[in-house]
Amino acid sequence: MALIESVVPGAAQEPVAGMFQEIEQVLGRVPGGMQLYAVSPELLAQQWQVAGYYARHPRLSLALTAAIRLLVSQDNDCDYCIDFNAALLIERCGWTPEQVAASGHDVAAAPLAAREKALLRLVLQTVNARQAATRDNLEGLKQLGWSEADILDAVALGARNVAVDIIFNTFQVEPDL
Repeated sequence: MALIESVVPGAAQEPVAGMFQEIEQVLGRVPGGMQLYAVSPELLAQQWQVAGYYARHPRLSLALTAAIRLLVSQDNDCDYCIDFNAALLIERCGWTPEQVAASGHDVAAAPLAAREKALLRLVLQTVNARQAATRDNLEGLKQLGWSEADILDAVALGARNVAVDIIFNTFQVEPDL
């Protein structure tokens, strides 16, 4: 149980109840992390908006965004996000548990296109290793077809996930899959 009393779907009042309904329509349930965010309805709205932005991203695939979150969360020891994104990769992207595990040890093992692995490596370099990108890094990604907006979006996703990991670890949100 989280240290902060989360808002459970059956007890939610507006505007949280409406957001929970949307979340359940998309995800099939309201994950514990969203229930924690519901303690602050404005933060829940922001988190849901960001999740929707990445879910509909025209160029960053679901597998790439889930892999970014998974590998960032592994570095931050956030069991909730590790389990959530591993399940997403397995259930919605068709990865095997072995592929998920191997990807956590070596990005090259991830069943992603080479250009996605290159972008994933940059995110991990900048977010987990806290190493600045270089002009050569960015030019290499552009040559693979990524736009500057794509690169920014991917790094921002990784950086945002660090904040989520901190919040979930601070308030001890337990995996709920």
